[in-house]
Amino acid sequence: MSFFQIFRVALRALFRNKMRSFLTMLGIIIGVAAVIAMVAIGEGAKAQVEAAFASMGTNLLILMPGSTSSGGVQGGFGSQPTLTWDDLRAIQTELSSVKAASPQLRMNGQILAEEGNWSSTIYGVSPEYFDIRSWKMASGERFSAADVEASNKVLILGQTVVSRLFGEGADPVGQTVRVRNIPFVVVAVMERKGQSAQGQDYDDAVFMPYTTFRGKLQGGLRKYLSGVVFIGATSADATARAEKDIAALLRDRHNLPPGEPDDFSVRNLSEIAEAQQEGTRTLTTLLASIAAVSLLVGGIGIMNIMLVSVTERTREVGLRMAIGARRRDILAQFLTEALVLSAIGGLLGVGIGLLVAQQLASRFGWQTLVRPDIVLTSVVFSGVVGIVFGLYPARKAASLDPIEALRFE
Repeated sequence: MSFFQIFRVALRALFRNKMRSFLTMLGIIIGVAAVIAMVAIGEGAKAQVEAAFASMGTNLLILMPGSTSSGGVQGGFGSQPTLTWDDLRAIQTELSSVKAASPQLRMNGQILAEEGNWSSTIYGVSPEYFDIRSWKMASGERFSAADVEASNKVLILGQTVVSRLFGEGADPVGQTVRVRNIPFVVVAVMERKGQSAQGQDYDDAVFMPYTTFRGKLQGGLRKYLSGVVFIGATSADATARAEKDIAALLRDRHNLPPGEPDDFSVRNLSEIAEAQQEGTRTLTTLLASIAAVSLLVGGIGIMNIMLVSVTERTREVGLRMAIGARRRDILAQFLTEALVLSAIGGLLGVGIGLLVAQQLASRFGWQTLVRPDIVLTSVVFSGVVGIVFGLYPARKAASLDPIEALRFE
């Protein structure tokens, strides 16, 4: 018999018992759908983590001051100013692994324009801050080192602040706004950055030269830097080395003896991102493994139904052999039936899995990312399940004695 004839006979046998065939495929459908949905959601979660950390900046380290200690009670990092402006200059000039470094001074304040007012977060930074965080201007030009040197009263606005003060889509470059009743000229508007993984709106922010921030708003702590330092390493591979170099430099500058804990903290966001991605990968693998078990259960269902089918069709098998069908033709027929069951179940499972992933994503606001290799692997694996679990019933049918098969009641 040709393959086409075997395939046609297999389809006819399966459609003879439509409900039983569908219930047999159900295990495969559920297994493949679960694998596709879980991996799509897991990959989407991983991509969301990557995007959240990428929006903070590339090769990023955050240097924080030390902690307070009073009456045995320890404050968190940043509760005690231990970093100086000289420390910042040393990091900028003495470390080859550091590409750029910028202070980030912060406070909340009211921003007033002719059209309205809005409470936002105000930052004092240097021009390098925008390079470190890979943050471009949507309109205008960012302030320069000369603006920092002269403590000019210039501002850069985030998109949320622009929409609240001037309306959606407005371009306020060149206009004047007031911070603590001090007039500032808007020189640029940032590109939209979105939200952090914790829900912080990056675009609800106002930036000015840190010298202006110290002189007009904060006052400063003289030689101490009352904020944090954003540091960009020269490359992704150099981030870990930059972290060690910064720690060694500051320990030496702060005269910390061996064994004495650091009076600062260097946070490597790439390591945090990798840890979160690893956790997401582990959870996705676990869920996909659990879902894959249902594929095996579906395979057992195929074997069970095929064994029943062999028993029911014993006389048919004997008749086919009596009129010239070879054992390999009988083997191929039952194996094809098992393969068709699993392959159709796999394809239906892919469609249902993609639909489930899309519905879950839209309902809960998750991101999904479909991997074609996982889709292909799931379909191929379902076919392999059909062949493996259909082989024993097919061999049993092929090994029947024609005479005994014809006598079977």
